[in-house]
Amino acid sequence: MHVLVMTVVHHPEDARILHRQIRALVDAGHDVTYAAPYSARGVVPRSWVTGVDLPRAAERKRLAAVRAARKLFKSLRGKVDLALIHDPELLLAVAGVRKRPPVVWDVHEDTPATLSLKPWLPSFLRPPVRFLARLLEGTAERHLHLLLAETAYAGRFHQAHLVVPNETWVPDHVSEPSDDRVVYLGWLSEARGVREAVEVGRLLQEHRVAVELIGYADPQSRPILNEAVAKGVLEWRDFMPNDEALKRLDGALAGLSLLHDEPNYRHSMPTKIVEYMAHGIPVITTPSPRAVELVERYQSGLVVPWRDPEAVVRAILKLRNDPAARRAAGARGYAAARANHHWPNSARRFVTQLETWAGAAPRS
Repeated sequence: MHVLVMTVVHHPEDARILHRQIRALVDAGHDVTYAAPYSARGVVPRSWVTGVDLPRAAERKRLAAVRAARKLFKSLRGKVDLALIHDPELLLAVAGVRKRPPVVWDVHEDTPATLSLKPWLPSFLRPPVRFLARLLEGTAERHLHLLLAETAYAGRFHQAHLVVPNETWVPDHVSEPSDDRVVYLGWLSEARGVREAVEVGRLLQEHRVAVELIGYADPQSRPILNEAVAKGVLEWRDFMPNDEALKRLDGALAGLSLLHDEPNYRHSMPTKIVEYMAHGIPVITTPSPRAVELVERYQSGLVVPWRDPEAVVRAILKLRNDPAARRAAGARGYAAARANHHWPNSARRFVTQLETWAGAAPRS
């Protein structure tokens, strides 16, 4: 099976797209052409895919990227067995194309709900754009195959669709959590707690606990982070490929998830929480419902109030000062992640479903 995977929004090294889904397809013996904004993000394709460069869709500049993706899709429609798209923008790139292969849309998020997080979209435009997004989702469901990243997204659609959860690779062995470094892994923005993270770093300086942030920051957050780094408040490693970034989790005191109370986050499982658990470190999270569910079910960390850096610091120091509790929370999280959130457990279902839609026989 030859699969065309396309994104113009996500980083080419996106963990869900490249390190889980594409890796699973390649490991199953299938060929993948991966079209993504390599040049715009300053990276090159991995050796195990055929890479095609696309423009990046960012803020209000999206039309050129959609046009380029549509042109590529038309040129490859007779050469691939299936197309897998990862952005709602790309629904426009495949719409109305004749003699196209089966197209699968991987629904990463609640698209209408995310509009409240787009600072570049004027507030008066958000209601009509939200309405158009709902219409686009309905049209996609009638004409394409859908995968969902969350069971909670099922209520937006009329039919049942396969859920491919945001799981992670759980290593065979992990280090015990230390007492001098906390980490954050993921996209950095105000709604994801970047200001709180900076304040946590400032408050922890007298306690000699370092704060390390790993991830791409939106334009509004970059000056805040650069200033914090210049003052020695924290370390910010910017974007790192997922396989490299995950190694930075090993041996940390705790992993932070400081999401704000936003509609798009209320029904989503923060992938970073599973990644922290998978690397045997306790979780400190704000009370996003899915995050609370995980942490309380597995007793893998602590829950703190929204937008409360002082409470975060108290939680960090509580874990630092209680090595037994810290190690126990990390061990419980690791065991739960290994049993219930290890990506290979879902990878086979994902590959089998795409093979079915493409009408391809699995390769031995």
